[in-house]
Amino acid sequence: MGVRSADDTRAYRAALAVGLPTAAYGVSFGALATVGAGLDIWQTMILSLVMFTGGSQFALVGVLASGGLSAWPSAVASAALLGSRNSVYAIRMSPVIGRGFLRRAAAAHLTIDESTAVSSAQGSLRAQRIGFWATGLVVYVGWNLTTLLGAVIGDLLGDVSAYGLDAAAAAAFLGLLWPRLAKLQAQAVAVAAGFVAAILTPVLMPGLPVLVAALVAVVIGATNWLGSGQRTSGNRTGEKS
Repeated sequence: MGVRSADDTRAYRAALAVGLPTAAYGVSFGALATVGAGLDIWQTMILSLVMFTGGSQFALVGVLASGGLSAWPSAVASAALLGSRNSVYAIRMSPVIGRGFLRRAAAAHLTIDESTAVSSAQGSLRAQRIGFWATGLVVYVGWNLTTLLGAVIGDLLGDVSAYGLDAAAAAAFLGLLWPRLAKLQAQAVAVAAGFVAAILTPVLMPGLPVLVAALVAVVIGATNWLGSGQRTSGNRTGEKS
């Protein structure tokens, strides 16, 4: 029972390979939150410890950095919208997590892009569970440590835009998004949403372009434009196999 299988080893390796680089982004978040958005160290740490949804955290401090305290409603709305995707991940991970209130409560906090992706890539149920928990814990611990580091050295860094840290959120989003754009439908959603956000950014208050772009993405995704051809292709592939 104590012998680790090859599947288990692969799951642990994947957790480290994905979790450690992801955790490193916490330095950028900590610096942006304290220098760009004007939060103190405790506020920054509470966001990482309790909120713990990297994309939503970047969205929150990014909007605050652009619009100040008056942008709080847009900042919260943008963060909540981005964080809502985790509820979809929770449905996918429910059979993997299993039963038990405490287990599910802990899993809810660790259900993020990376833990879901690593878990879903494993072949066995045991390896999926290892991938989920190991990745979630590596990212959580590492993210909070690097957030603290970024928040502490934020004042020493000065203007984060001089180091390109203000673009860290966009770079992180692009890195997560790029591998998912293999299908024509996904490409159409990404291009349309990005175009709308770029056009509206100069004319709307910070945060609102993201919300409008998200609405465009939902409409295109829900109507499944360009999706019929993909289903036909998938069915033909299935028939051949």
